[in-house]
Amino acid sequence: MGSEAFNLQGKVAIVTGANTGLGQAMALALAKAGASIALVGRSAPDDTQAQIRSIGGNSASINADLSDSGNVSRVVEETRVALGAVDILVNNAGIIKRNDALDFTVEDWDSVMATNLKVPFFLAQAAARSMVAAGRGGKIINVASLLSFQGGIRVASYTASKSGLAGITRLLANEWAGKGINVNAIVPGYFKTNNTEALRADPQRNREILQRIPAGRWGDPAELGGAAVFLASSAADYVHGALIPVDGGWLGR
Repeated sequence: MGSEAFNLQGKVAIVTGANTGLGQAMALALAKAGASIALVGRSAPDDTQAQIRSIGGNSASINADLSDSGNVSRVVEETRVALGAVDILVNNAGIIKRNDALDFTVEDWDSVMATNLKVPFFLAQAAARSMVAAGRGGKIINVASLLSFQGGIRVASYTASKSGLAGITRLLANEWAGKGINVNAIVPGYFKTNNTEALRADPQRNREILQRIPAGRWGDPAELGGAAVFLASSAADYVHGALIPVDGGWLGR
């Protein structure tokens, strides 16, 4: 298998939450592989678009509240109008709320479940309908979590949503493999992003985390790019329902 198996030239990818961090890194990796990228979120992805332009890539910005499932059909349609098709979906956008389980609120439960589980399912559904209608198959990549496998603490709705996303990934793979649609998930470990800045700045928590990671360091967001390109490419045509950890060995500890 040569490098052409990883070539995404002529493909169109939707990436949610691509204005910073892991979503931005995956969007850039897909663009470098040749895909045109629809960048979806509430914040304008100006920096991501500038970086994609700097490598000669093509992108479009689609403004959407990803806590509202009523937006999913519009996201897919606007992508088709702007870029011509939908071949790849990366369900990356997510939020987290922290509180003791004894004090967790209904509002913090519902908001996280909507953004992290409900909308990814219905966005995958809308993308898959477009893929089936076009008759060209496609790739759906969900972004799960270490808490798809572990319980964590003080993040009840996040753990529930990411565990649910792992199950939905497998269910959709079972239903859609025969339609030429691959559904898989990436499981990121601890990466250097804005979301982990407080953890990295806390000497005790930083030390505890690094002691658990066999690689002995935090991940760089760019290191998710290989997994994203692989799962989006023809190299992964026989990969269905997989959850691929990119975690420096955390889950193997």
